[in-house]
Amino acid sequence: MPKIFLTGYIDVPEARRALAHDALPQHIALTRAEPGCLRFDVTEDETSPGRYLVSELFDSRVDFDAHQMRAAQSPWAAVTAGIPRHYTIEEVSA
Repeated sequence: MPKIFLTGYIDVPEARRALAHDALPQHIALTRAEPGCLRFDVTEDETSPGRYLVSELFDSRVDFDAHQMRAAQSPWAAVTAGIPRHYTIEEVSA
């Protein structure tokens, strides 16, 4: 069964950066505790203020979809609502 790999970034506007920064640790911890989460990293880009680099690996499409449903109801989703995500999602066999 293929794994799901997501990579990309989100550019958080200056007016929401403090809220995003505060919501991120809980979002990371909850996601890493989810069934099927093999890797979940969100880091601030040192050269582009407000840009968060995202890399995720889930064991299956079912696990990834469950994460998406949970995350859509999270404080992180509320803080970043309406901000475009620049993500690539692909199936990988690793």
